[in-house]
Amino acid sequence: MTGFPTLLYKEVLRFRKVVFQTVAAPVLTALLYLLIFGHVMDQRVRVYETVSYTAFLVPGLVMMSVLQNAFANSSSSLIQSKMTGNLVFVLLPPISYLEFFAAYVLAAVTRGILVGAGVLLVTLPFVELSMREPYWILLFALASSAVLGALGLIAAILADKIDQVQAFQNFLIMPLTFLSGVFYSVHSLPAFWQGVSHFNPVFYMIDGFRRGFFGVSDVDPGMSFAVVAGCLAAVSALTLALLKSGYKLRY
Repeated sequence: MTGFPTLLYKEVLRFRKVVFQTVAAPVLTALLYLLIFGHVMDQRVRVYETVSYTAFLVPGLVMMSVLQNAFANSSSSLIQSKMTGNLVFVLLPPISYLEFFAAYVLAAVTRGILVGAGVLLVTLPFVELSMREPYWILLFALASSAVLGALGLIAAILADKIDQVQAFQNFLIMPLTFLSGVFYSVHSLPAFWQGVSHFNPVFYMIDGFRRGFFGVSDVDPGMSFAVVAGCLAAVSALTLALLKSGYKLRY
């Protein structure tokens, strides 16, 4: 069983070698969001009775960073290997498709969690946060980053060039993230758009994650986690099927 830890190490080493680009840059971006939106909206908007807007914003920014970077890690790694032709050196050794899947997704989760932790640390001087139900924080961070890591693999498998992966991120991942309640509570929307938001799986990821900090949420966290777990099972099954078939990888 040396194939899996070696591939995992290779994937982690890949983003660690350019840590300023893969970790520091997303942390800085999230901090800018906090400074701009927090400064403009803090005295004008209050989502929960005892929670300031800036405090409300931080968990959303943390989870947004986790999701986007988990997706970016697995998708960029695989598509670059396909484009440069070095994927053959991963496919030739006796590494099963299960090990392949686990290594790429765990590396994506690792990067997502590191970026999220970095965002949380740099925002602490600007806001007071408590973790009332920390188990929800951990569960949603791990499960949600795994979902996006698997989605990154799907995007890279289906894509023939980097532009197609970027289109997947810009036209699917980015809109789902920004329209999931990162910057607002869905209860502030008209009834129709509240209903539409409940079809967005990223909404449940962010709402459940935020529940861990404040002890309040728009949706019951058990239901939110069930949705996230269902998404994880679905995207994992699809990814494993694609890997097993060798679609656009071996042929």
